[in-house]
Amino acid sequence: MTLYTQFAAHLDSILDALVAEGTLPAGLNRRAVTVEPPRDASHGDLATNASMVLAKPAGTNPRTLAEAIAAKLGALDEVASVAVAGPGFINLTLHEDRWRDELAAIHAAGDDYGRSDAGAGVTVNVEYVSANPTGPMHMGHCRGAVVGDALSSLLEHVGHKVIREYYVNDAGGQVDVLARSAHLRYREALGEDAGEVPEGLYPGDYLIPVGQMLAADYGDRYAAAPEGEWLPLFRTRAVAAMLDLIKADLALLGIHHDLFSSEAELQAAGKPEEAEAWLRARDLIYDGVLEAPKGELPDDWEPVELPLFRSTKFGDDQDRPIKKSNGQWTYFGADLAYHFQKAQSADQLIDIWGADHAGTVKRIVAAVEALTEGKTRFDVKLIQMVRLLRAGEPVKMSKRSGNFVTLADVVREVGKDVVRFTMLTRKADAQMDFDFAKVVEASKDNPVFYVQYAHARVHSLRRRAAEAGIAPATAT
Repeated sequence: MTLYTQFAAHLDSILDALVAEGTLPAGLNRRAVTVEPPRDASHGDLATNASMVLAKPAGTNPRTLAEAIAAKLGALDEVASVAVAGPGFINLTLHEDRWRDELAAIHAAGDDYGRSDAGAGVTVNVEYVSANPTGPMHMGHCRGAVVGDALSSLLEHVGHKVIREYYVNDAGGQVDVLARSAHLRYREALGEDAGEVPEGLYPGDYLIPVGQMLAADYGDRYAAAPEGEWLPLFRTRAVAAMLDLIKADLALLGIHHDLFSSEAELQAAGKPEEAEAWLRARDLIYDGVLEAPKGELPDDWEPVELPLFRSTKFGDDQDRPIKKSNGQWTYFGADLAYHFQKAQSADQLIDIWGADHAGTVKRIVAAVEALTEGKTRFDVKLIQMVRLLRAGEPVKMSKRSGNFVTLADVVREVGKDVVRFTMLTRKADAQMDFDFAKVVEASKDNPVFYVQYAHARVHSLRRRAAEAGIAPATAT
C-alpha cells in the first residue's frame, strides 16, 4: 500500500464514519474523490477534494463538510497538521517520520512498490491512440498514446488484466482518399509525371514508398484502370502500410498494442446490425425524424425517417441517429457496435480521446450503459492538445497539407524518455506546450533535467559512501 492509497483508505473510513453519524447521507458516489499532492507544495504534503465533490449531492455546505472531515484527519497519528483552504479544499502536512517510513518502504519494495492485487479478476480494455490510418504518427497523437500506455501499465501493476486496443478507422471516406493518394504515387512510380498533388489528396512523401511497392507488385495493371477496379485493393494495401508505419512509430516510444480492431471488418461481420437488433429488442432504437436544426435551415435539409437511439433516456440532450439517410452507418452507429463487441470481453472499458471529441462523450456513455445494462463500467479520458514549439514559435501541423512534425522525428531528436516523461508532467485535461529547446535544457525550468540530476546525485552519493566504507543505513 502506498502513501496515497493508505490515505485514500483513511479518508474512506472517515466518510463511512460521517455517514454513520448522520453528517453525510448513505450511497454517495465517491469515484471523483481524490487524494493527491497539492498544486502548491507550500500548502502541505497531501490534498483532498472530498468536501468539494460530496457537498452538493449531500445537500450541505462544502466548507462545513471539509471542517468535519479535517477534524477526523487531524486525529491520525501520521498527520502533523490539517488546514481547510478556500471553499473547502483540505490540505495535510505529515510528520517527518511518516516520510521516513515511506522511503524505507520504497527502498524495500523496489520495482514492486505500489503493486497489489486490487484489480485481480477484472479485465480492463484500454483503447488509445486509434489515429486514422492515413499517415505516420505526429505529435498531435503523442500525448494520448503516452497517457493510455501509462494508465494501462498502472492498471496491470495493481492486478488488472489489461487489453491494450487500437481501433482502426478504415471504413470512412478518409481511407478512400488515402487509396487515391496511393494510386497517384503508384502512377509516379511507373514513370508518369503527375505534377503537384491535387487538392483533396494526401501530399506527404510518406506515400511514395507505398506507390513504389504497388508498382513492383502490379506493374501497370491499374495505371489506367477505372477507379472501381483498384480502389478496394489499394485501400487495403495502403491502410496496411500505414499501420506498419504507425506501429513502428509507437515502438519508438515503447508502446505496443495487444489488439488492432478494424472498423471495416466489424461492419463486414454484421456487428452494427447485431447491436441495432439488440437495442431494438429492448425498445432503445426506434424509427423517427430528427428535429429541424435551430436557426435558418440549410437548403438541402429535409425531414427524413432514421433509426434513432434513445440516448435522452440516459441523459443526452437528444436522440441520436445510427444511420444516415443513404443507409450508411453514422460514426456513432459504428462506434456503438464497436463498444458492444468490446464489452463482451471486458469488465471495464476505458477510452482515451482527444478533447475535440468531448461533444460525443455523453451519447457513447449512454450507449454503453444501454448495451451492457449498466453492468460494464465505462470511462472516457479526454486529452488536451499539445502545442509544439520551436524557438518559441508554434509549429503548425496538418496531415492533409503534408506539413507536420512526425512523432519519430521528435523521439529521435530528444529521446523516448524525455517525450514520455514530459507528456505526463501535466494533467491530461490541461493544454501543454512541448518546446524542443526547453525539454533538453539543463535548467530548473525543465522537470526532466531535475529528475535526471537527482538520479545522478543519488548514485554519486552511494558511490562515495561505498568508497568511504560507509554501509547503507535504513531510512528510519
